[in-house]
Amino acid sequence: MINPRERNVIRKRVHTRIREKMSGTAERPRLNVYRSLNHIYTQLIDDLNGVTLVSASSFGKKTEDKHYGGNVAAAKSVGKLIAERAQEKGIKRVVFDRGGYLYHGRVKALADAAREAGLEF
Repeated sequence: MINPRERNVIRKRVHTRIREKMSGTAERPRLNVYRSLNHIYTQLIDDLNGVTLVSASSFGKKTEDKHYGGNVAAAKSVGKLIAERAQEKGIKRVVFDRGGYLYHGRVKALADAAREAGLEF
């Protein structure tokens, strides 16, 4: 059985391998996802300048629904929120960085909601 600490080490190794192949630019920033046990966080990052352009999370008070932060419904609202904030800044195309997590559950729900709200991956 893999304990949580070993699982996070594996996730970080996978994320490092993914990050070697992708990078965000000002025209097409990287949509980074971090999911904790209780919340989900996203950022649009310009790696060339080392700047976070837009961020959203289930932890903040600006989420439209009062969903618990650790479920799929909260991930959908965060995906919609990040897409709206990105479009306010004039960003339509992004590179999706799943953060070493499987493309399943909350990560997939966030990505699908962001696509439906207008972001292109």
